[in-house]
Amino acid sequence: MPFSPDRADSPDTTDVAWSPELALHDFGPGHPMSPLRLDLTLRLARELGLIDPDDVRLVDAGIASDALLSTVHDPAYVAAVHAAGRGVEDESRGLGTEDDPIFPGMDDSAARIVAGTVAVALSVWRGQTRHGVSIAGGMHHAMPGAASGFCVYNDAAVAIQALLDDGAERVAYVDLDAHHGDGVEAAFWDDSRVLTVSVHQSGATLFPGTGHATDTGGHGAPGGAVNVALPPRTSGSQWLRAVDAVVPEALRAFRPEVIVSQHGCDAHGHDALSDLDVAVDAQRQAASWVHDLAHELSDGRWVALGGGGYAIVEVVPVAWCHVLAIAQHRPVPPSTPVPAAWRTHVEDVLGHSAPEVMCDREGEVGFSPWAQGYDPEQEVDRAIRATRQATFPLLGLDVSLDV
Repeated sequence: MPFSPDRADSPDTTDVAWSPELALHDFGPGHPMSPLRLDLTLRLARELGLIDPDDVRLVDAGIASDALLSTVHDPAYVAAVHAAGRGVEDESRGLGTEDDPIFPGMDDSAARIVAGTVAVALSVWRGQTRHGVSIAGGMHHAMPGAASGFCVYNDAAVAIQALLDDGAERVAYVDLDAHHGDGVEAAFWDDSRVLTVSVHQSGATLFPGTGHATDTGGHGAPGGAVNVALPPRTSGSQWLRAVDAVVPEALRAFRPEVIVSQHGCDAHGHDALSDLDVAVDAQRQAASWVHDLAHELSDGRWVALGGGGYAIVEVVPVAWCHVLAIAQHRPVPPSTPVPAAWRTHVEDVLGHSAPEVMCDREGEVGFSPWAQGYDPEQEVDRAIRATRQATFPLLGLDVSLDV
């Protein structure tokens, strides 16, 4: 029989994967993925009272074993990452490229990210915690045999595989990063036990060049991949319309036992690595929706990951603190002032002005639900319709509204 945790016995705490060693995963000066974004997020979380030991367990899971990594990654690739940590480049496997330069100890630091994500995922699945968060995680581009897009190991895919190996029969993965969640999709392309849903800027205009509406899963899992490919400059209200038009119906059709979501915040208009314009407030709203879907569909089993995000002062700490707060059932109102101590730290250490409040637009972002009608003149609506037309029939869903 599959494992069936008793949520009535689940403690009223949230597990957060964290140790200072996670900040050692550092591609070097000038690289967009600075570990400073993690430090600033944890500092802000503490100032906001979001690391209260009564509500949060900080989980240091150590370094993932080669055996765990090899549940998704090729053993030869794991060996190549070890070699990269000792200074040996392997560009054929993406190690030593501009996106993924090698550095001493990168094998251990990348494996530490995986261990943290797997630990909180299994804790959620086994009923040992309410929700799980891994802000250093969400490395969704790594492939079984290669690094890609700042991602060495795919912690999300390894965690999902760990859930399956522990008895889960239906796992939904929701990716809200500006970039397509290609590595997770590839890992489970033919696995009917996993539904991957990615809402991202179109691959026609952004790395990794994949994630088209017509990419709907392999022969073994028709409808197992759902991709919403949005045009550049999609606004927060349009983005929420897209999320709302696709994610809830797809997840309700799939009926997941656990939801893993990736909250890369690089869809923001301040982010230099995408062309979307999605405010923190819209991203906070979408995270709240995913959390609510976990309670509706998966008995509250929710694992939230970080991901992309390169506006490391204005956006990343604020957006991810909202995720941490939602996971604790203590959402931070958008109008909440950013603590003065954190702002002073940012200004003193970085010489950078800091946000004054926990929002950047006007709090709640309004949007027009899909049920109000499809507008063929709108490029975003055409993208939504393409996804629904391609995937929804495979999930047994009605597309009669898409006319």
